[in-house]
Amino acid sequence: MKLVQTQNGFTISHKNKKVFEHSEESPAFYLGVGQGTFDMYRGNFDISDYVSERLPLKTFSITENSDDILVLFSIEGDAVLQVRLFETAETRLQAEFTALDNKFNRFWVRVAATENEAVYGCGEQLSYFNLRGKNFPLWSSEPGVGRNKNTYTTWQADVKDKAGGDYYTTNYPQPTFVSDKKYFCHLETTAYADFDFTHSEYHELECWNIPEHLLFDAEESFPALMTNITDVFGRQPALPDWVYNGVILGIQGGTDVTLDKVAAARKAGVEVSGVWCQDWQGIKMTSFGKRLQWDWNWNSDLYPELDTKIHQMKEDGVRFLGYINPYVLEDFPLYEEAFEKGYLATKADGSKYVVDFGEFYCGVVDFTNPAACEWYKGVIKNNMIDFGLDGWMGDFGEYLPTDCSLHNGVSAEIEHNKWPYRWAKVQHEAIEEAGKTDDILFFMRAGATGIQGYCHALWAGDQSVIWEKDDGLASVIPAALSAGLMGNGISHSDIGGYTTLHGNTRSKELFQRWADMAAFTPIMRSHEGNRPDDNHQFDTDAETLAHLARMTKIYKHLKPYIKAAVEENAAKGMPVQRPLFMHYDQDAAAYQIQYQYLLGRDLLVAPVYNQGEQVKKLYLPEDEWVHVWSGKSFSGGWIEVEAPIGKPPVFYRKRSQDAPLLAEIKNL
Repeated sequence: MKLVQTQNGFTISHKNKKVFEHSEESPAFYLGVGQGTFDMYRGNFDISDYVSERLPLKTFSITENSDDILVLFSIEGDAVLQVRLFETAETRLQAEFTALDNKFNRFWVRVAATENEAVYGCGEQLSYFNLRGKNFPLWSSEPGVGRNKNTYTTWQADVKDKAGGDYYTTNYPQPTFVSDKKYFCHLETTAYADFDFTHSEYHELECWNIPEHLLFDAEESFPALMTNITDVFGRQPALPDWVYNGVILGIQGGTDVTLDKVAAARKAGVEVSGVWCQDWQGIKMTSFGKRLQWDWNWNSDLYPELDTKIHQMKEDGVRFLGYINPYVLEDFPLYEEAFEKGYLATKADGSKYVVDFGEFYCGVVDFTNPAACEWYKGVIKNNMIDFGLDGWMGDFGEYLPTDCSLHNGVSAEIEHNKWPYRWAKVQHEAIEEAGKTDDILFFMRAGATGIQGYCHALWAGDQSVIWEKDDGLASVIPAALSAGLMGNGISHSDIGGYTTLHGNTRSKELFQRWADMAAFTPIMRSHEGNRPDDNHQFDTDAETLAHLARMTKIYKHLKPYIKAAVEENAAKGMPVQRPLFMHYDQDAAAYQIQYQYLLGRDLLVAPVYNQGEQVKKLYLPEDEWVHVWSGKSFSGGWIEVEAPIGKPPVFYRKRSQDAPLLAEIKNL
């Protein structure tokens, strides 16, 4: 850390990176007073802020001590903010903030930037990978349907459901960004935040409370930076070995339907590692489509004999996965038990509080109550793990309303962005306490700071069954890359997408293109969608089934390669799906590529995400690349290749130690 004082200002640098540049003419710190309004409708938020004061902190005094620097900011002679700067034991720069006047509840800080700097991260972002030029509100929510205000899909979703979303809406926001200058910057807050990357000389970070601190560090390489970041936030455990043995088929409808579909798929040559039956606890039909009965007990009417069949399937090499979320269905047994024991969030007066989830209401299990956490871990262990489930979708986490009251007395507005972390921790600890960390897979769509050490895998949420970039197949690529830079290096998506609304239905081509991509991700998993009968499914016709069979064989063939990348993620924080610049940091073009990725070190994947596209234009960083399907060699730059269904643009490095394994892909 280095301090340089000027006549009316100062700069703070760390590892030769300028962090703060403050002067009376251009202050780096601001305080304010605001009143936020949060209008939630089924996980979609309309948020506004009335700011009555925003005050630049011009006047300051500096005290240099042996182990820290104290900067005291004043307004009209009254001290209002103390900033304590120091290097941590790990040599990161930390700036701690203390408000000296309790009226202030808005905070802005400007982090020094360069004009052409690129920035990434902010959790999982689906519309943009390089975030420069836009601002990103950071609030966990439903991402919305369409996610682009210029599309007809989004317009319909807004008009009919208040659910259109925008370019920044995400299940997983995090107040952390990574720069192409090989540094990361994190603001420690769970309040609503907005990171503004539109200015040439600074990035302005806003949050609706006084943050605990800002953390900043830099490294000489991106791999080293990933290890640094995950040293801070935690690392995902490695996946269970069985996951790599094939696709996890999303199937609904009961025991017989599941067994019949698995048998037919395997007969057709599909490599099946598991079945994911999200309706294992029963279904609830709504106008949206097929929903689930949110009472986490085996439904023996829909799944007769599952208590024995689940073990038979496992012996036959097929694992069974289910579904759970952090809410309990009103008037059902788990709700009644939680309500009686005081384990649910309440109204301010302590009375009953339920949330509208779309034609049914649920209680919020209060994870700020240690007894409620233990109870819910017991539900997971007794009703799911002991029953024989080998995994589940840990859905939701974004719906904590801001007007409920919680056991710990903290405002739900401040707890909202932390809820996915709390939810992940409950699931992880239930699995860990059962001694099943190496054998159970659970995956989440919601995320928050610190989720990295608890969430075993992300999935990219509820994409629409469309080709639109902001909410279709293409969107899951920047989603995986941005989340990976935050330390969530294991991500995947629903093959074919999920949301069928407003006339959108899944086509055969879309399903096949999605399967093409999924074979080159850490996890292959399909989903029937919210309206299965309207969508093309993996077994709709023999051609689709044969195509899926081939792609699962490719995925299974890559098991040692993908498994090694997953283990590197667990050990060093290196994401499995990586941006091109991770290993080609001198390549200026690599920093602008958001719809391609490196799978591990030596495979480059450029998924086809446009309907009807048969020839793909893509970028290769300078190296010796071999096109998997043709065997043709390329040295880098923009190229075009044939890209029929079943042969997505994939290249391997000729110098890879895994070249023999990767060269065999074309023969599968």
